[in-house]
Amino acid sequence: MTSDWTGSAIALLEADANRSADTHLHVFPLPAEWGIDLYLKDESVHPTGSLKHRLARSLILYGLVNGRIRENTTLVEASSGSTAVSEAYFARMLGLPFVTVVPRSTSQEKIDLIEFYGGSCHFVDSSPEMAPEAERLAAECGGHFLDQFTYAERATDWRGNNNIAESVFSQLEHERHPVPSWIVVGAGTGGTSATFGRYVRYRRHHTRIAVVDPEGSAFYEGWRTGDPSVTTGCQSRIEGIGRPRVEPSFVPGVIDEMFPVPDAASVAAIRLLRSRTLHWAGGSTGTNLVGAFQLIARMRARGEQGSVVTLICDSGTRYLDTYYSDEWVAAQGWDLAPHRARMERFLASGEWTED
Repeated sequence: MTSDWTGSAIALLEADANRSADTHLHVFPLPAEWGIDLYLKDESVHPTGSLKHRLARSLILYGLVNGRIRENTTLVEASSGSTAVSEAYFARMLGLPFVTVVPRSTSQEKIDLIEFYGGSCHFVDSSPEMAPEAERLAAECGGHFLDQFTYAERATDWRGNNNIAESVFSQLEHERHPVPSWIVVGAGTGGTSATFGRYVRYRRHHTRIAVVDPEGSAFYEGWRTGDPSVTTGCQSRIEGIGRPRVEPSFVPGVIDEMFPVPDAASVAAIRLLRSRTLHWAGGSTGTNLVGAFQLIARMRARGEQGSVVTLICDSGTRYLDTYYSDEWVAAQGWDLAPHRARMERFLASGEWTED
């Protein structure tokens, strides 16, 4: 039986979804004669500014309907980024305490965002300590460990309920290619690729799912080899995607293609996006664009027409001191020029060349 408090909490989450789920679907300008359309689903316009808004709402709703979150339950997560920001927002909405475990190296900007929404940060020395410490904290206080890397793929209703996949297909209904040839996403938890992959199979669409992976991430190698035990021992520098191990929420069976993408190419791509469309975006959006461009070049080479959809995952305003700073980029040892030149040639010719 659903308690009055749980029923009210679910109603609040559903109201937020009704207000914010249908984010904009922008067109990226490509030559009309190609017969190929590229769309960008702009997840940066959610109330908490990123794609993780959907994930946080789903994780908390999942905890509610499973009876793991009740009135006064402390919510605990292992995240120093956008997921924690969005979870703090929803915890405050429901009047619940929220604690996220973060490395001591976490930027003050991120800590401030989490605390702005009423969350608190519990610090550990290194990233591998985050999940075990979050689990310990939740057990100690009788709280609920939201555990995004385990529950993301199962918390989202992939059949519909206005999830991101259903929203995209609804918005494409009146376009010239309403069923996309490809959907391109990155993987942080794997929840987004699982949602799209399951949805297109459930709806019997011929859409294929491509996942792009940054340097330092284990997902591509795990998918390529079929070995879920692959690890890299390093962290991704493209925030929001890439993991040093293959996470439990990553579902390789729904993925048709994967692309490893150099970090410098991801950053070059968001700067190109800014110059071509005036949209600011974070690094993971650039990773998406590099994959989308390669797939479109492949379609062109085969004489295919159709549409490709990818995501603007969050706003570039969060990265003015990193991805949009020439000094910071130089400190990473990245040369953006050859990647930018390759993309400019692609947009002029439709061909993708590896120099």
